[in-house]
Amino acid sequence: MADFPAYLDVDYDAGTGESPEDYPTLQDKIEQAIEITRTGLEEYENPAIMWTGGKDSTLTLYFVKEVAEQFDLDVPPAIFIDHFQHFDELHDFVERWADEWDLEVIYARNTDVGDYVDANGLTPGDDIPIDELSEHNQHHVRDLLEYEEDTFPFLLDTYVGNHLLKTVALNDALETHDVDGILSGIRWDEQDARADETFFSPRHDSEIYPPHDRIQSILQFDEAAVWDAFWYYVVPETVAEFPDDGYVPQSYDDLPGDLTHEDIPVSPKYFKGFRSLGSEVSTDKAAEEPAWLQDLEDTTERAGRAQDKEDLMERLRDLGYM
Repeated sequence: MADFPAYLDVDYDAGTGESPEDYPTLQDKIEQAIEITRTGLEEYENPAIMWTGGKDSTLTLYFVKEVAEQFDLDVPPAIFIDHFQHFDELHDFVERWADEWDLEVIYARNTDVGDYVDANGLTPGDDIPIDELSEHNQHHVRDLLEYEEDTFPFLLDTYVGNHLLKTVALNDALETHDVDGILSGIRWDEQDARADETFFSPRHDSEIYPPHDRIQSILQFDEAAVWDAFWYYVVPETVAEFPDDGYVPQSYDDLPGDLTHEDIPVSPKYFKGFRSLGSEVSTDKAAEEPAWLQDLEDTTERAGRAQDKEDLMERLRDLGYM
C-alpha cells in the first residue's frame, strides 16, 4: 500500500454541502448507497467494514453484501471494536449474524488497557494510572490528547476512554491488517460533527493514524429512513418467513408468525427502546416503545449517551474516531 492513495479514482468532494434532503426518497438513498459501496469495493485494494452490531453499521453491511453479490465482488472482513463495555446482547448479535452471513470478523481491542483492567479487577469507572500504560498508549494520551492528569476513568464515553478503547484499537487494527478503506455507517443527521462529511473521507496524516479512507455510503440516510430500509428491505430479504412487503413491529413481542428475535437482524435492544447502542454503563433506553416508533423528528437519537464524549466529538474525530 506504499503508493496509497495514488491508485484510487474516487471523488473526495462527493457529498460536499449535501444533506439527507438532497435524497428525498428511500429509493434515492438506496441508489446512492449502492453506488458508493460499489466504488468502495472496486477501488480499494484491501477494504474492511466497520461493524458495531448497531442499525447503521448493519445497514452498511447489508449494502456491502448486496453489492458484492450483484457485481461478483468479495465481501471484506468486518472490524468489530471490542471496548470491553458492550451489552452482552450486542456480542451475541454479532456472533449470531457473523455466522449466518459467513463473515470474517476482526476483533479490534486495546489489549494493553484490557489486560490492566483484568489484572487489577477493575470495573467501569475505576481509575487507570497513565504511567501503567504502554509507551504506545502513553504517546496517545500525552502527545495527541494532551491529557495532563495522572489517571483516567475506565469509561468508554469519556475523552481518554473513548480514544484509547475505540480509536486506538481501530487504528491499530487498520495498520495490522493494512486496510486502505473502511466502510463506515455514519450519517449526516446523527451529529453536528458529522454534518460536513463526504462519501469518501481521507484520513492520510500518518502522524495520527495509518493512512486510509472512510467510505461512508449511508450519509444520506436519516434515522427514520434507516428503519424503513430495515423493515422493507433488510429484514424481508434476510428472513424467509418475514412478509415480502414488509412489516413494522409495534412492540417487543410483535413479530410475524413464529419468528423470534434471534431470527431478525435487528438488535433486541432496539425493540426494548434503545435508539443508540453505546456502552452498557453509559447508555440508557430512550423510551419504552421500540426505537422506530419513537418521536424521531423532535427528540435526539443519542440523548441516552453520556455527554462527555458527545461534547468532544469533533476533536475525537480529528484523531480518528468514527
